Amino acid sequence: MSTAAPAADRSAQPRAGRLVGLDVARCVALLGMVATHVVAERDLDGSLTAAHWVAGGRASALFAVLAGVTLALGTGGTAPVRGRERVARSYGFVVRAVVLAGLGLLLGAAGSGLAVILTYYGVLFVLGLPFVGLRARWLWLAAAVWCVAAPVVSQVVRPALPERGFTSPEPTSLAEPARLVSELLLTGYYPAVPWLTYLLVGLAIGRCDLRRLDVAASLAVAGGVLAVAATAVSRLLTERADVVSRLLVDVPAPDGEALLDRLAGGTGGTTPTGGSWAWLLTVAPHSATPFDLAQTAGSAMLVVGACLLVTLRLPAATSRAVEVGFGAGRMSLSLYTLHVVLRTPDVWPPDDHLAPHVLVLLLIGAGFAAAGRRGPLEAAVTAVSRAAERSVRGPAPGPGPGPDQSPR
Repeated sequence: MSTAAPAADRSAQPRAGRLVGLDVARCVALLGMVATHVVAERDLDGSLTAAHWVAGGRASALFAVLAGVTLALGTGGTAPVRGRERVARSYGFVVRAVVLAGLGLLLGAAGSGLAVILTYYGVLFVLGLPFVGLRARWLWLAAAVWCVAAPVVSQVVRPALPERGFTSPEPTSLAEPARLVSELLLTGYYPAVPWLTYLLVGLAIGRCDLRRLDVAASLAVAGGVLAVAATAVSRLLTERADVVSRLLVDVPAPDGEALLDRLAGGTGGTTPTGGSWAWLLTVAPHSATPFDLAQTAGSAMLVVGACLLVTLRLPAATSRAVEVGFGAGRMSLSLYTLHVVLRTPDVWPPDDHLAPHVLVLLLIGAGFAAAGRRGPLEAAVTAVSRAAERSVRGPAPGPGPGPDQSPR
């Protein structure tokens, strides 16, 4: 879903400086989101389907982490920009965020029945801007603190906020600004305040030298360890009888095992409002608890690190083939928008067959990548945001006086 990728090279070689592994990770995130939207959550026997077991909660978290990587790369990469240049690029991202949020509102009115992420995504970009001046080590620390503190704040604040009122924010939601703001920040399906954890993780990743194999390997290993540890500790705690009894008060179920199975499908963005503090121990998808944030952020780190590891040292011809094959990752904003439109009943009759949806997106992405073109929405959003940056920088200085010209 990144919209900050530079223009593609039309030659047979991958464009100099392009990290194909990030495109692969974006493609993985896009297809994971599509899978959770298309495939039924439960099999006929009542068990969680493989698509939801693998991608539920993780695909959207990967999108948010990659948003942080985009923000980092767009504000200097390993060396954060300073002064007026930081102001210019930050303004460009504010404009980008407004455009994304507006597009998200329009898609929310399309009737797809999906919880559209783009409006929340725009809010995340704005919330992340105060952190763009930090180096990687401080961003890792900020992400760790936010992962624990934000869910606690949410648990305290949400009982005083309006109840969620929108399946997905849409233009009519602007008539209820207080409800809309509280939903975008804390009570919605992708609440931006706890989800800022993902953006901070992505910023930290983007401040590292992603062309180094040891950095990619460290990301993959650390992410895998974090995801497994968060899951294991949460399961250990939530299987305790005293914890289960407190959770069952808020969500009636026959027994603890039935409750945990129900939670495996997710909690719709948050834990029960005003419920037991024991909810912060769960690792359910889309619960925005410390364990959920840690597990899904770790999974995202694992995917990003693994994609970079696989692609960093590929021969030029193979790298080009991967770039084309995973071209959907280069235009994930355009293809995500197309996917939402295709999920409206009047456009594509609803079904649980994933292959046609994946095939359409991969073929379009490959076609654009082979032609060396970026997605239409990516091009439009980038043009608008760069124009905003230029308005802050002012006109570029003209050429200096020539050898036979002296300033007067």
